[in-house]
Amino acid sequence: MLEHSDEGYGDDDDAENTNSRCSTEATDEDIIEELDTKDTGDAQLDNTHVPWIRLDREVYFYAGHKINIVEAMDSHGGVIWPAALALCNYLETNTDVIDLKGKQVLELGSGTGLVSIVASLLGAQVTATDLPDVLSNLRYNLLRNTRGRSKYTPEVTALSWGSEVERTYPRSVYRYDYVLAADVVYHHDLEELLVTMKYFCRPGNTLIWANKVRLKTNLVFTEDFKNTFNTTLLAEMGEVKIFKATCKR
Repeated sequence: MLEHSDEGYGDDDDAENTNSRCSTEATDEDIIEELDTKDTGDAQLDNTHVPWIRLDREVYFYAGHKINIVEAMDSHGGVIWPAALALCNYLETNTDVIDLKGKQVLELGSGTGLVSIVASLLGAQVTATDLPDVLSNLRYNLLRNTRGRSKYTPEVTALSWGSEVERTYPRSVYRYDYVLAADVVYHHDLEELLVTMKYFCRPGNTLIWANKVRLKTNLVFTEDFKNTFNTTLLAEMGEVKIFKATCKR
């Protein structure tokens, strides 16, 4: 059910409200509470301690399901940004172009997990990755929204961009059909990000990158991205562009 227009994709001042299929579940006051793990049933969060943090809750509708997302407002990786919403919309409405059913999917910089949740609900075997400090909230959101709904249980794991990825994700063990990334170009580690994208983008698989340009460095990265891969612009949604990339042989 479409609840809002797509115009919100270009709005960063209130990123959590810039979506086409979202309604706010929280009050206007800051919510301070501990993550409730009772909804995860037997799928407990690996006994991970979840600290008391400032939270907001959002409700989204994708792939025929209501998706409840807890956001941690004190972290870039804890909130939902416009490119994630655009990518979710694209994946849901273009299954003839990107068919994730039964595919191995890796997401870089998963944040709150919304993109990984949608990919999982669309039938993918998902590995969601991010830095260690956001994994508890990421894991909570994934388990809460996919348990009993998805064919495959998503995996959540830490991934630091850069040369160390070869050691932690050896090619002899890990291979993915699709690599997803949304709104990951926002800090200085852009060289490490490109190294990581290049490492996971191999012959036979596809990288899907959604991004909203905010800084001049974003434009430089986009040019480096186009020079590194064979790229196709799949869609433009407001200020968000979604690229398809394959490795150059």
